[in-house]
Amino acid sequence: MPLQFLVISVVSVINIMIHAMVTVGAISAARAAALHQTVWPRLHLMGVMVATAATLMAAHTLEVFVWALAYAIVGVAPPGSEFIYFTFVNYTTLGYGDITPAPDWRLVGPMTAMNGILLFGWSTAVLFEVLRKTLEHLATVAPPGTAFGPTGRSRPAVADPAARSGADCCR
Repeated sequence: MPLQFLVISVVSVINIMIHAMVTVGAISAARAAALHQTVWPRLHLMGVMVATAATLMAAHTLEVFVWALAYAIVGVAPPGSEFIYFTFVNYTTLGYGDITPAPDWRLVGPMTAMNGILLFGWSTAVLFEVLRKTLEHLATVAPPGTAFGPTGRSRPAVADPAARSGADCCR
């Protein structure tokens, strides 16, 4: 059991370091992109959000590969198992149960899931912060009365029900 905790701790710290580096990079890139003037603020916002989400998904995939490598090195999964698939099932907390870890390594699955859910939560926080900061910046550079410009009130009154539902979101 001490060896399990050592392996789990090392892999978790490596993944947290990967996520920290990617997060810093994604936030820096989003800030740089947000500083650009744009004629199409909604398209700009979508581009920043898509790029941030894609970067974070790539980080999660890399983190799964780190876990899979650790699984292969210490022999967590039974011989002939697909380590990447097994790791994705654990990391995403999907838990199919069609592949089970070797009895001596039973704690690795739940700990992989714990690491994955922590990093998914972190990614969610990053996405919301990038969205908040980008919207904040667009509001400061947009002309008054436009989609992201100051209106003098927190939310403009909208009489048209279609507009309230978001049907005009991408004009």
